[in-house]
Amino acid sequence: MPSNKRWTIALSQRHNRGMKLLFVLLAMAVGPVSASAAPAGLAAIGPISQSAFDHAVRTPRIEPNAPVGFRAKRPGKRYSVTVPIGKPKPALPLPVIQGPNNPGLPLVVIDAGHGGHDPGAHSPHNGKREKDITLALAKAIRDDLVASGRVRVALTRADDRFLVLEERYGIARRLKADLFISIHADAAETETASGASVYTLSEVASDREASRLAARENKANIINGIDLGAHSSEVSSILLDLTQRETMNVASDFARLLQREAGDDVKFRTTAHRFASFVVLKAPDTPSVLFETGFISNKGDAEFLASAAGQRKVARGVRDAVQIHFARQIEYRP
Repeated sequence: MPSNKRWTIALSQRHNRGMKLLFVLLAMAVGPVSASAAPAGLAAIGPISQSAFDHAVRTPRIEPNAPVGFRAKRPGKRYSVTVPIGKPKPALPLPVIQGPNNPGLPLVVIDAGHGGHDPGAHSPHNGKREKDITLALAKAIRDDLVASGRVRVALTRADDRFLVLEERYGIARRLKADLFISIHADAAETETASGASVYTLSEVASDREASRLAARENKANIINGIDLGAHSSEVSSILLDLTQRETMNVASDFARLLQREAGDDVKFRTTAHRFASFVVLKAPDTPSVLFETGFISNKGDAEFLASAAGQRKVARGVRDAVQIHFARQIEYRP
């Protein structure tokens, strides 16, 4: 230990021993400093002996801020909550297929929108509820199609019952339907809004739904006759995308055909064919349209759709469009 005098910071009695050790080490690193060169606040403490240094090193360090003495004990046992969810309900019974007993004929599934505890829109003019109007229209369309003898028909609901949206197009898929038509009668904030429109699935919604469906099906399903499980995930996604896009094209063709064939009896909006991401349109392998037959918030539309004559006109337009649609399918079938 050098004998020359060293300088260190004067320690008050309030500083702890750990801080003293720190200052001792700093003093050793400073080197010889003359008394005249000592900065303000430093005091000459004389040479540091080896015993003093060893004592400072051996002294236990005292934490400047001692930790809080009380801490909550960890729970000795882990708890869990179990909620019974019961057994899954059986699949919804499939509706009866009406029409000729010929499996080779096309199958059309008609979906009457809303139902049960979901009344849909209300008409301020005649008090009619959308669920009642759509059911009456669906039955009128079914009767006309069955009478033609060229197609088979099934209704998703034939009475006042509630179906979730996925069940509606799920019925069409389980029946392997060739066409799915969902019937609605909307309401608008203004009574001047009137006219029918036909919705098909938008491309953006199609891309998103195709991705979800590919993940959900886990390649273990057959879509439109294509076994996705026989291909890699990349190929399956491409096949599903191509299938759904073809389905969308067929649905768009029918939407335009419906407007043309029903246009003489049913008033359509200026832009009648529209695109949306309605859940009932998302069957990847069943061409699907949502037919908004009019606005029951409009007095003229409400009276037309609630009358037997108006319902027959809507049914006749749908029947003609369906017949031409499947005639084209047969004509262009390879």
